[in-house]
Amino acid sequence: MSSAARPDLAAVPETMLWTLWQRAVEARRPDALLHDPKAVELVDRIDYPFAERFGTSGFQSQLQALRVGCFDREVSDFLAREPRGTVVCLGEGLETQYWRVDNGRAHWLTVDLPEAVALREELLPPGPRQRYLAADATDLAAWADEVDRDRAVLITAEGLLMYLPPDRVKALIADCADRFPGGSLVLDAVPRWFARLTRTGRMRTATYQAPAMPWAMDARERDKLRTASPAVAAVRDVRPAAARGLLGALLPFALTAPPLATRRPSVTVLDFAAPAR
Repeated sequence: MSSAARPDLAAVPETMLWTLWQRAVEARRPDALLHDPKAVELVDRIDYPFAERFGTSGFQSQLQALRVGCFDREVSDFLAREPRGTVVCLGEGLETQYWRVDNGRAHWLTVDLPEAVALREELLPPGPRQRYLAADATDLAAWADEVDRDRAVLITAEGLLMYLPPDRVKALIADCADRFPGGSLVLDAVPRWFARLTRTGRMRTATYQAPAMPWAMDARERDKLRTASPAVAAVRDVRPAAARGLLGALLPFALTAPPLATRRPSVTVLDFAAPAR
């Protein structure tokens, strides 16, 4: 298979390569928590020094797999309930979730910035039930009307919101709740201590500097997301499945015992109130 041209991406868009690399590192393991052959294929195709730039860490790749697994489980559950529903993926980058969980009947819409969509179209050409839209994911006027309102809708924002100012996060949640009554939004958040490290330049290795993250939320704060809109009817924590090794032994405590349980990364589902009859 021929190699793709080397991507030239700015700091935040480059994170799509970081997450792709972590998924591929995990997927190559014989005891992998994540089955993602498409990620492995992309890493082999793209002309990019992944290992030199990002390093190789089994701990880091496993953490990424746990996060991805939370999103995959929510999308799979949605498609089991609504086989012909629509999954709207905001800021998807080079996420390969479609190839992991698609049911053969659902519709998928990716909304991302032009440079991300251009790279995705080159490397992951859309199938007949997929559509890529180059637009600002936080501007619903640019994409919401492209979603079929006769189908159930699940919106995902994986690895996106932490790079936005807090007021834009709140506005995005409110706009989604208003535009998609009866739908749901799955989002993830980094804890406040982690975001502070990125903003002060201390989240770095010898070869990679993590971009600053303006928005953060400790896991204990998830109920505050209700304040974004009266149409947020329910807030639910999505907890990762079992891990392996030392992380597997520590995971139950990290999910239940303070302070880890209250200041950990989190994946949250927001359910929007159904339209009045």
